[in-house]
Amino acid sequence: MTDALAAEWYKLRSIRSTYWVLAATALFLVVVLLLALQMAHIWDGLPAERRAEFLLRPLQEIGGWVAGLCLAVLGVLSVTSEYRTGMIRTTFAALPRRRTVLAAKAAVVGTVALVAGEAMTIGSFLGTRLIIGDRPFPDQQASIAHDLPGFVISGTSVAMFALLGLSLGALLRSTAGALVSVVLLWHVVPMLVFHLPEPWNERIGSVMPSALPRQAAGLGADNSIYGDVLSPGAAAAVMAAYVFVPLGFAALALTRRDA
Repeated sequence: MTDALAAEWYKLRSIRSTYWVLAATALFLVVVLLLALQMAHIWDGLPAERRAEFLLRPLQEIGGWVAGLCLAVLGVLSVTSEYRTGMIRTTFAALPRRRTVLAAKAAVVGTVALVAGEAMTIGSFLGTRLIIGDRPFPDQQASIAHDLPGFVISGTSVAMFALLGLSLGALLRSTAGALVSVVLLWHVVPMLVFHLPEPWNERIGSVMPSALPRQAAGLGADNSIYGDVLSPGAAAAVMAAYVFVPLGFAALALTRRDA
């Protein structure tokens, strides 16, 4: 397993798409901080009655949401790039135990995504807090220690999306097909679910991937397109299912198909 991990780490570092994806994630963090700077400037010029309507939390959370898509793309490319170049045959010749290869790839991609996701979500949270300073935004009255755990959980969802992308890449063996599937799960399907009649929009919306971090953190789904019917434990279990169920199907497919 150690050799498989080392090989997958080397391969992930050797493809240019890894650096492009991580650079895009970092760039969006800069965008979030610049928007926070603009909001602070707007806040300073607002009358007192308008300031009560000014919320910062949606901006802080969008960083992790976009990071989920970026790292899902990395998960897809970590598999499909090998199929595109034919390198997958060399990989399976050197390491015939295909499930071990998939597990090593998942471990490497998941770790990179977790680190990047936490950096993005915590950076968005702390960076915007630093920028707004002592301005009393209505949704920023709680202490950093109180709000930080929710952003830490949001960071773990980035790894969930990355591993979901990896599984779809292994199942479909098509970059385009896997990326379309990721985008559908990331945002398109939740938008369609939002327009379902009640109570199905709330029930189905609660199990959408992007709805799970807030529920796992015990937060509500106010001002979002998602539902809020799961307990924190149930939401965490569904997040785990989004990781391990597709990986299980991917492992089964790898062992039953030719490279």
